[in-house]
Amino acid sequence: MKRLAMTTLGVAALALATPGCDSSPAAQSSQETHAVPAAQAAPERTLETSFDDIKFEMVSNDQFSDELITPAIKQRFDRRIRIRGYMFPTLRESGLKQFVLVRDNLECCFGPGAALYDCVLVYLSDGATANYSVRPVTVEGHFRFEKMQAGPQEPLLAIYRLDDARVE
Repeated sequence: MKRLAMTTLGVAALALATPGCDSSPAAQSSQETHAVPAAQAAPERTLETSFDDIKFEMVSNDQFSDELITPAIKQRFDRRIRIRGYMFPTLRESGLKQFVLVRDNLECCFGPGAALYDCVLVYLSDGATANYSVRPVTVEGHFRFEKMQAGPQEPLLAIYRLDDARVE
């Protein structure tokens, strides 16, 4: 059964269950890519994004459905975005290769009942690391839609991720 509500414990489990803490980011996409000579490649425009831009309408106890994702959100998928938020507390303080970016710093609204669109899994670029910060951070990366669950019968923990990311 999938549901919108997450608990702080659920996000913590997500942070711990995310593969690759001490190895490379998650497996690469199975889509074939073709190299374009540098002279022909147009620079990809980074979309400034906020958590409000990736929010959708959903009643608290309803099940998540892909149809809830709006066209405005879909236009950001597979694009490079820049988003500002807070690092969900981790067990490590330095050398992070991935982390969970959340809307706020746990002092207000994040916790039991938080929405799926209030967190983004962040996988840093190969060789890049970050240090945990209690201050807001800006992260840039390729925005993707992917359902993350702890197990097949478990509720959704996250639906958004940033790949090939860097912390500014």
